[in-house]
Amino acid sequence: VEADVSSRNIAITSAFTGTEVVVFGSVVNSRQPSAEAGYYDVIVVLEGMATPLLARKKSNVGGLWVNTDSFAFESAPSYYAIASTRPIEEIAEPALLARHAIGHDYARLSPAAQSAMTATIPELKEYKSAVLRLKQKEGLYIKRDYAVIFIGKSLFRASIALPANVPVGPLTARVYLLREGELLSTFQSRVRLERSGIELWIYRAAMNHPF
Repeated sequence: VEADVSSRNIAITSAFTGTEVVVFGSVVNSRQPSAEAGYYDVIVVLEGMATPLLARKKSNVGGLWVNTDSFAFESAPSYYAIASTRPIEEIAEPALLARHAIGHDYARLSPAAQSAMTATIPELKEYKSAVLRLKQKEGLYIKRDYAVIFIGKSLFRASIALPANVPVGPLTARVYLLREGELLSTFQSRVRLERSGIELWIYRAAMNHPF
């Protein structure tokens, strides 16, 4: 599979309200008879940089909801969007999805060593599920089935939304070509989100001259 992204550099200014990244490509020597044949499956993942994350648990104590416990993740994707020709559960087996970190359930959320030592497996699953739910609510973890569309026998495209609150930093676009659950080919590219204009000036001032 050969692919590319519509824009490799996206400027984050004070007027940034979100945008879309179009991932497009083609299947070399495609055997697909038509766009509607469904001969191939394509999965597109757009993933942000890995960042530390602290999940807190609230409990009702004396009628007040307060933080009673926490769990640290050493790294978690700052943004994670996935688009596919159909639901990924129908495309590949869980082992393949987990091996390539395809899908929210298999995203690389790595527990910090200290938290992993003190938490049980059910607690780890609970915290991970909570992180996924909150990220989805914020619009930072996106899943779109049937969003990769073939145009003709070999050409395909997918539009992925970047919300206004997307964290600034590099994004990695990954494309997977599959046939009957077997991975045939992959492609990877980078997208740079960079501050520009007054946003960049304020950021540099805050970092270099905090007072």
